[in-house]
Amino acid sequence: MGYMLLIVEPPGQREDRDLAAGQEAFAQMQAFAGRLQAEGVLAGVNALKRAGTRVTKRDGRVQALDGPFAETKELVGGYFLLEGVSRERALQLAADCPAAAWATVEVRETGTCYE
Repeated sequence: MGYMLLIVEPPGQREDRDLAAGQEAFAQMQAFAGRLQAEGVLAGVNALKRAGTRVTKRDGRVQALDGPFAETKELVGGYFLLEGVSRERALQLAADCPAAAWATVEVRETGTCYE
């Protein structure tokens, strides 16, 4: 099965860190990714920037809205995409993720959008 570990950060968390603390957090996350890769379960990983663009298409009209979005209370700061793990293993890996100490690690099963 596939699972995604979403790193859900509290608002302002990145701004509250100094450069050294940010670099240390990034190094911890890279080491964690290395462990997942060595285990053979890492299908993808990336950090995400704060701002994004939301795209909708209604009645043939496309709208693109640049963020960051004021109504957002949390920031999805990155993800680890896992393959070939059980739900229990995905939960264990989420607990082992360094980000669990400063953010929430949300575990989501991957699959089709119609199930």
